[in-house]
Amino acid sequence: MLSDPFAIIVTISVLVVLVILMAGIGTFGKGGGFALKHSNRLMRYRVGAQAFAVLLIVLFAWLRSGGN
Repeated sequence: MLSDPFAIIVTISVLVVLVILMAGIGTFGKGGGFALKHSNRLMRYRVGAQAFAVLLIVLFAWLRSGGN
């Protein structure tokens, strides 16, 4: 798997989603003015990154199955 560049890209995209999710949860937990200003934005970024990651995972699975 490490020799496949597409698999590495998929893994990185999933890790990016995880980082954004953890930052969003941390922002919710922190509360205050910072949370009011940034928590919604972080969760929107997570949704976009997650959609992109799911698209890459589906594409990866389709290519691995032979593309038929």
